[in-house]
Amino acid sequence: MFDGSSIEGFVRIEESDMYLRPDASTFVTFPWKPQEGAVARLICDIYGHEGKPFPGDPRYVLKKALLEAAEMGYTMNVGPEAEFFLFLVDNDGRTTAVTHDRAGYFDLTPVDLGEKARRDMVLTLEQMGFEIEASHHEVAPGQHEIDFKFSDALDIADKVVTFKFVVRTIAQRHGLHATFMPKPIFGVCGSGMHMNMSLMKDGSNAFYDHDAEGGLSKDCLYYVGGLMKHAKAISAIVNPTVNSYKRLVSGFEAPVYIAWSARNRSPLIRIPAKRGMSTRIELRNPDPACNPYLAMAVCLKAGLDGIKNQILPPEPCNRNIYEMTPAAREQLGIGSLPENLQAAIQELKKIKLFRKLWASMCWTSLSGQKRLNGIATEFKSTLGKLRSTLPSFNKDDSAILKFTL
Repeated sequence: MFDGSSIEGFVRIEESDMYLRPDASTFVTFPWKPQEGAVARLICDIYGHEGKPFPGDPRYVLKKALLEAAEMGYTMNVGPEAEFFLFLVDNDGRTTAVTHDRAGYFDLTPVDLGEKARRDMVLTLEQMGFEIEASHHEVAPGQHEIDFKFSDALDIADKVVTFKFVVRTIAQRHGLHATFMPKPIFGVCGSGMHMNMSLMKDGSNAFYDHDAEGGLSKDCLYYVGGLMKHAKAISAIVNPTVNSYKRLVSGFEAPVYIAWSARNRSPLIRIPAKRGMSTRIELRNPDPACNPYLAMAVCLKAGLDGIKNQILPPEPCNRNIYEMTPAAREQLGIGSLPENLQAAIQELKKIKLFRKLWASMCWTSLSGQKRLNGIATEFKSTLGKLRSTLPSFNKDDSAILKFTL
């Protein structure tokens, strides 16, 4: 039992008793701990005092979405591509703003100074049941990516949570700090977590049709249509922080425009070349700061809405959208993702489809907390700029402004 009122967005103080029910399938020991007297972990589902699943539990939210898919005959597979940065720490163990190296995409040692730490992360993840497909240095200095094999959505959401915990732990053991902040450094590429999604039906990939143009089934096109229709609202969940929108700008390989293509990497949605059982949709705007359970739930919900209502996407865009003029984009009906968290929240609040995933209290808490977090973070950013430009701006001024906020 634990105090649910102490966790933001759960319950009120007068109904605070909540329970954790372990999922035995998630049992795993920590390889970096001594194996004599080993330490293990279990992922738990949250229940209310009356013994029912708590509707605000993100894991339960995803389970509800997966149940809806199952009732339509589908199961969801997801393959994430999570990126992160490694920073140096000072002699007191505090994080610095200095990246671990100055390497670039696919660089190797001795330029890639993070290779040893990254290898230890991979080996640890493999010991914990991950099937690692690739690991490499990314585009920005100190930036890395580790990819693991796709699986069913709930398993992958659990794995994303585990992945972030392991990466941070192993980095610390190497005297480094790992961050999944979407845009920790101005002027370089940020960290994303592209989500590759597919639906299975009767043992086959529901997105593949050998006889269709490009090998893409109607279900695949409808799913793309649903994602595009709800893309602005989805941003509030898959890009959940103010910093997320510092990444979503032109020129740094991050998606900005709501379009799709079979080969072009500038739109929001890409269909990788592989077909057959490997046919999948790649959504490119999610970042590793998102809650994986909620992110997968809203993506699935949007895709199923597309299938139910047969929402066809517009024609694919195979041009570099970053180089197109606003007039050219407007002519093709290419819209943009929200420019900031506040705009994304407003889009989310318009869509009744997603409210069904949460109880009313949880929905209110989610949107309200995001709004407050957005205001507070923007305020801190402004405060930092003021301090850097106005020497007389001191801590007392900060306290007054904080009280006013």
